[in-house]
Amino acid sequence: MGKYIDLNASNYEATVAEGVSLVDFWAPWCGPCRMIAPVIEELAEDFDGKAKICKVNTDEEQDIAVKFGIRSIPTIIFFKDGEMVDQVVGAQSKDALAEKINSLL
Repeated sequence: MGKYIDLNASNYEATVAEGVSLVDFWAPWCGPCRMIAPVIEELAEDFDGKAKICKVNTDEEQDIAVKFGIRSIPTIIFFKDGEMVDQVVGAQSKDALAEKINSLL
């Protein structure tokens, strides 16, 4: 069973360094973030073993959010082998996110 990875200062670099990763920048008080949370969980299930589906709580991990200039949430950043390759801001459909991940695999 796939589960998303909670990223923090200690595991962030190693997690996104290899392969394809989707990183959801969110906060508990953010309505649209809560709205897409089930989508992120479904993607973690669908892409288990193929891509890493991750979340960063911007309230707890402000250094990571600052590093990527996160100004509004949800922001979803796609990484391939440690390089940022794409970014979307705001709630997205599961299909749109899955299509983006598949294009990077």
